[in-house]
Amino acid sequence: MKSRPRWARTPCASLVCPFSTAVLLSFAAPAFADDATALPEVNVTATQQQSELATPSSSGALGSRKVIDTPFSQTVVSGQDMADRQVRKLGDIFAADASVSDNSDANSAWASYLTVRGLQLDWQNGYKIDGLPFIGYGVNLPYEQFDHVELLKGLSGFMYGFGAPGGVVNYVTKKAEGTPVRSIDIGYTNDSVLTEHADIGQRFGEGNMFGARVNYTHEGGDTVTGGHTNRNSVSVALDAQLTDRLSTWFNMLNQQRRSDNQPASLSFATYQGSGMPGTVPGDTSNLNSDGQHLYTGLQLYTAGVQYQLTPDWRLSTRYSYSESTRDRNESTLYLNDASGSYSDYRWIGKEANRFNYWDAMAEGKAQTGAISHQITAGASWQQQANYYGANAFYGLLGTGNIYAANSNSMGDLAGLKTYHDSDITQKALFASDTLGFGEHWSVLAGLRYTNYEQNSFSASGASTASYDKNGVTSPTVALMYKFDPATTAYASYVESLEQGSTVGSTYANAGAMLKPLSSKQYELGFKHDSSVFSTTAALFRIERGAEYGNADNVYVQDGMSVFQGVELAGTWRVNPQWEVGGSLMGLKTWYGEGSSNRGNRVAGAPEWIAAGQVQYKVAGVAGLKIGLDGKYTGNTMITPTGSLNAAGYAVFNLGAVYNLRAGAYDYTLRAGIDNLANREYWEFQYANYVKAGDPRTVSLNAAVSF
Repeated sequence: MKSRPRWARTPCASLVCPFSTAVLLSFAAPAFADDATALPEVNVTATQQQSELATPSSSGALGSRKVIDTPFSQTVVSGQDMADRQVRKLGDIFAADASVSDNSDANSAWASYLTVRGLQLDWQNGYKIDGLPFIGYGVNLPYEQFDHVELLKGLSGFMYGFGAPGGVVNYVTKKAEGTPVRSIDIGYTNDSVLTEHADIGQRFGEGNMFGARVNYTHEGGDTVTGGHTNRNSVSVALDAQLTDRLSTWFNMLNQQRRSDNQPASLSFATYQGSGMPGTVPGDTSNLNSDGQHLYTGLQLYTAGVQYQLTPDWRLSTRYSYSESTRDRNESTLYLNDASGSYSDYRWIGKEANRFNYWDAMAEGKAQTGAISHQITAGASWQQQANYYGANAFYGLLGTGNIYAANSNSMGDLAGLKTYHDSDITQKALFASDTLGFGEHWSVLAGLRYTNYEQNSFSASGASTASYDKNGVTSPTVALMYKFDPATTAYASYVESLEQGSTVGSTYANAGAMLKPLSSKQYELGFKHDSSVFSTTAALFRIERGAEYGNADNVYVQDGMSVFQGVELAGTWRVNPQWEVGGSLMGLKTWYGEGSSNRGNRVAGAPEWIAAGQVQYKVAGVAGLKIGLDGKYTGNTMITPTGSLNAAGYAVFNLGAVYNLRAGAYDYTLRAGIDNLANREYWEFQYANYVKAGDPRTVSLNAAVSF
């Protein structure tokens, strides 16, 4: 599946989205015009869509705050925006954000890979649904079932606990609203993928105290690369306002997805060439081989209770359980040289992850003299259990060349099982206070205190390695200045920890469990939002501990990788018809201190990315808007050794959305062409891995609301 048109309304690039097409107007007659004449009361209303900078977002241990009131870089993309752009993979969602590089593939185990500020998200800790964790590896979620998606850029240690410093993606589910929802839509993507989606929700009971929202999606057909996909997804959101103070909720998401004959990934781990091989078309079937598949399952159940203790204080507690499964029959094509020859290695096995999470939190406001306080305090517990292939197969199938059809094949093996490979447990206390000094100045101070334990087991159940550390602290501090309610400047400092690796079987110290890695982030930022112009800017520096295999084939922790850069974004509403936006990131990275790759650029971190978009609401045709957008990704280092560099590339997309009402129903028609010029390019996926860039793709969608 390919990237969707990124234009339908101004995409949320690096925090930025303007107010949407209409502004709520309320006119009430004054009490008197003069002593003799009283004006009649007139009320005029129009729909307003909230600016993303003004949107409350989940900030983990900070609770819920408007984006413009946080001292961090964030992007929020609305469900309407995702629907209009017909996104099909995670990279599509943040396509207009220059700080984000797409590493994803809708039909493979790379489905949820992203690079943010040159750092890849943590597949174990970088993904949340409604702020609650799940394992996102290999899972391509049903994006049409989410109200919006949030991206917190950079370190998240205080907010969410252990995690790599790339950031956190949080999917927010659709919930029952005051107005009933009844909608059905049908979509088409070439080669022949059809999607059917239904969304039904309403409130009911005395005083509308109960709410229910149900979404169902089916997708199936042949993909543009010659594979096949089939997906069934259902989500349910229930809530109840039991009293004026007590509310509760329960959410469920269940998805089963099958991808067959999908393209293999390309690896440069054993490459002997001196330069990159020539690109292949994005719709090639040469990288497919018989027997390949990825079957994934996701179950997520979450529940919570909230009690409004006083007008200024509330208590809440939440619990979630998730289970993700993967049945994989996948090839990796290890390239040998620039002519495109490879060795085809196949992995066949099953995997699973289970995640239990609980937290309790108190949020409130207080005043001590002239200083105001916005306080959050709480506790959390989580346990992640990993299950890997007990009798997985890995071996050489044969050889081939990326410019010719792959004749290698291998079907499934009988009796595949998993074993309990490892557990990771975290127990944490956290607290923060945002101290306000008058109208303009405020200081945020927060601290997370964590007890961390990690254990590994053999297939027979015997303990093979363990690591635990108590009293791990993750602080954050920030200074903020509010010029006015719509303009914020800030300086922030964050520390974070991520779990260390369990060393793989190919290294001399196989099975060793490395200690957690530390990271630090320094950031200066500015945010401004108005109905005409919105802009953000950030300067940042991130220092991350490094892991790598040394010359003695020992996997070690040594040195650090450094990421420093600038983000700029802006949106200008020229007039009611025209809207223009852009985003830019300049980035300098290197491996520092003791690393054996010292001085090299970090793999996967482009030196700069630029994105732009223009949207036109056609005068004289109410409800019709067309748009063009483009994104240039600079050259990207593929290998940590600095030996291979993929060329930069630009991709342009064109599309249209037409909203109309006929009879008693509202209709929306959508069409898009992605990669308009059918540009061929190599897309970075992971250190030493690339895929063929997505080809020109046509997508259509028709929706009806009733």
